[in-house]
Amino acid sequence: MRMFNSRIEEYRNPTGAVADGTNIHMRIVLPRDLHTSGAMLAVKDDRYGDTTIYGMFWAGMVGDDHEQWECDLKAETVGLYWYHFVLDTCYGRRYIMKGFGGEGFLSMSEGEPRFQLLCYDKDFKTPDWLPGGIMYQIFPDRFYNSGEKKTGIYPDKKMQKDWDTIPDWRPNEHGMITNSDFFGGDLKGIEMKLPYLKELGVTCIYLNPIFEAYSNHRYDTGDYEKIDPVLGNEEDFRSLCAKAKTMGIRIINDGVFSHTGSDSKYFNRENRYEGKGAYNSKESPYYTWYKFIEWPNIYNSWWGFNTLPEVEELSVSFNEYINGDNGIIKKWIRNGNSGWRLDVADELPDEFIEHIREAVKSEDEDALLLGEVWEDASNKESYGSRRRFLYGKELDSVMNYPFRDAILGFLDCGDGRDMIEIVLNVIENYPRPVLRSLMNLLGTHDTERVLTLLAGERQNGRGREWQAATTLSEEQRQYGLSRMRIASGILYTLPGVPCIYYGDEAGLEGYRDPFNRRTFPWGKEDKRLLEWYKQLGKMRHACSCLTDGDLIEFGSTGRTMGYIRKDEKDMLLCVFNASDQTINFRTPPEFADGEVFMNTILNGDNLIIPRDSCAFVRIDTPKKEEKKKTPIVEEPDIAELENLSEDEKKYLAE
Repeated sequence: MRMFNSRIEEYRNPTGAVADGTNIHMRIVLPRDLHTSGAMLAVKDDRYGDTTIYGMFWAGMVGDDHEQWECDLKAETVGLYWYHFVLDTCYGRRYIMKGFGGEGFLSMSEGEPRFQLLCYDKDFKTPDWLPGGIMYQIFPDRFYNSGEKKTGIYPDKKMQKDWDTIPDWRPNEHGMITNSDFFGGDLKGIEMKLPYLKELGVTCIYLNPIFEAYSNHRYDTGDYEKIDPVLGNEEDFRSLCAKAKTMGIRIINDGVFSHTGSDSKYFNRENRYEGKGAYNSKESPYYTWYKFIEWPNIYNSWWGFNTLPEVEELSVSFNEYINGDNGIIKKWIRNGNSGWRLDVADELPDEFIEHIREAVKSEDEDALLLGEVWEDASNKESYGSRRRFLYGKELDSVMNYPFRDAILGFLDCGDGRDMIEIVLNVIENYPRPVLRSLMNLLGTHDTERVLTLLAGERQNGRGREWQAATTLSEEQRQYGLSRMRIASGILYTLPGVPCIYYGDEAGLEGYRDPFNRRTFPWGKEDKRLLEWYKQLGKMRHACSCLTDGDLIEFGSTGRTMGYIRKDEKDMLLCVFNASDQTINFRTPPEFADGEVFMNTILNGDNLIIPRDSCAFVRIDTPKKEEKKKTPIVEEPDIAELENLSEDEKKYLAE
């Protein structure tokens, strides 16, 4: 019998992150032969370091040889907390600390790890339009060229003539990589392809930066107030947003506010702009925006790139420029966008993010504020302090790289139980309003193409010469495409919102920048993979439980990952076979007559799942559930699925 499990309501009710003011009931079950004379709950405030002790009361016997102790904890103050249990036993003081799967284990030491409790603002709300949808990330220069003539383009920007060529990757004659070649993808081109995105089931487009800048990636902002002429103009942006909304698709912009370009009207080191930038004069209105060490040539820059001078985000004038009534945030919402993705959110001060949220929500309370965070955002530390991203006063949600790690880890010979543990940790740590809006991804402009990661030779630090010359063999590509179907199947069914990096659905491959930023292969798409994504979109929109349903682990072991998504309307059984042989998976009996998706083979209560494939079965949620059979997985070297997780046991017992 277990002592404690933070993920099971029998021991902690409610589980997961909680809103302030929530009463939490704690229960531990101890062996009688410990002769426990007292039990306490110790809760440490992460911000101040104070520990509060709560006495637990003896609540009777459990069977003949166990006893239970209980207490109530009221989460009064928003913040992050760590807790464990302290026992006075006949053997001396002992502690219940956190183990794998949320389990408590008996320890002689009061060290790490403790259980986590995040308490968020009870008024925290996130937009209702995103959950249940599908995101699509577009690198604007590489998606589609409308063919419309542009004016006002810098003459030193190189316009590529061949849409299908590899982006420039060699250093120029000065030994510099300038990212100054362009293919002409534009806002009108995106608008022309909205029917294509609608067919994929897309409900939200995330645009990489679109404001005027010298580079093709535009993370070196030149002018926040102006659309880059290569992409079009302000009217084109308004038209795109308006047309997209009529089709049920929202647009969010990339907000790059930790730095600007040195070649910007604010810094103006290259003297491209009229007027005085901070580099040109200490009398510049932008001088206080930057962190000069020795003006004008020595200044703090993003990761040491002197073309990206860092901004002082808490400068009064900078904050007003970005977040004021006539600031950048509100300007582009008024022009039609539905929110912002914050670049390098962990490099922005909490106070500045709070100001951005105030600006966003005061202009449109239904607008989205999403942050780039690569780690667990609930307990992230950066620059010597714990971040408050998810407390309810900053971000609505984050880019979800931990789920990416779990998916790719599973497909790279990881054990299904270990990988689902990564998912369950996020579910336990994040507020529910955040979970439903997570931006789940397999790849972005910052990572290798997922097809290359799944099937290609590892880069292992090799440079651009090797990356440019290395592509997948036909055998590798077919293997990768089969793995892509598993990866996307998981992506589309985990809590949160799946995001497609443009071209992944068409079978694009490539290593790091710029090879992961090639043009969309219009007319050369992998038709089978593209159809797979379209069917995933239909399944997602057909299943209510994929909007905000619970996840119950079910059948994750070895090279199999499985779970059930469930809400009040329906349930979806999802099973993924990453082994090299067909497996048989015995489902609970009520799934025997379920609706199947994605070519799932269901024979009564037996799922037949070929190698490198998925199975999905949907049923209406039973009003009264009957006792269910134990699921069995037949797999190479595994005769039966043993050691069910506690979530599985709880599900079967209901």
